[in-house]
Amino acid sequence: MIHESAIVDPSAHLHESVEVGPWTWIGPGVEIGEGTKIESHVVVKGPTRIGARNHIYQFSTVGEATPDLKYRDEPTELHIGDDNVIRENVTIHRGTVQDRSLTAIGDRNLLMAYVHVGHDSIVGNDTILVNNTALAGHVEIGDWAILSGYTLVHQFCKIGPHSFSGMGTSIGKDVPAYVTVAGSPAEAKTINAEGLRRRGFDTAEIGELRRAFKVLYRQGLTLDAALERLQNMAVETPSIQTLIDSLKQSQRGIVR
Repeated sequence: MIHESAIVDPSAHLHESVEVGPWTWIGPGVEIGEGTKIESHVVVKGPTRIGARNHIYQFSTVGEATPDLKYRDEPTELHIGDDNVIRENVTIHRGTVQDRSLTAIGDRNLLMAYVHVGHDSIVGNDTILVNNTALAGHVEIGDWAILSGYTLVHQFCKIGPHSFSGMGTSIGKDVPAYVTVAGSPAEAKTINAEGLRRRGFDTAEIGELRRAFKVLYRQGLTLDAALERLQNMAVETPSIQTLIDSLKQSQRGIVR
């Protein structure tokens, strides 16, 4: 299962079912779980823990040290969950001691070609990061978010669950849950209705989330006033609470 030209450090721990392609290098401090397949010309550095049934394509670099100038070769980590697809030329850096010392990627994510995940970033579950999307350090991506090609995300930004960015979007503030943003700099456009339909949200619930979007963006309210109205709406539509939570967690301010 390991090609004869691959180099695997003796201290790395690979499940017996792991496949490793030619000219791939797996360093010390790496753990790789059952059924994961690593194609040719991949570099995996530790401390890195990769779960089960992942597929990492050629020329990707996983678990490299960050270029952050504060980094002093501390033993920070990268954790990757299960069932992720990491396409060609993806780069994922480990964390820094100035933050959580950890970069983490959840389960069932698709990272397309040339995606970059910077140090200390947290990517949830079931996300799609399309070609050439780049996450600076300390970024958080919520479950089911989709970032279209060439999306750029500034340091410390939070991207809410079920949100969506258009092609070439530059995000410098937090994106609330369910919201579609586009442009450079990013502007809020609407609710991600198509994505919600695909995930089983019914028409009535999507309609209430559209109303919530208008409360937040179209009525000229302060954020505190909008939150008060949204809290009342969440009594009848519990999914609005996810939007409220993403607003309360914002520290950079939200995309307007």
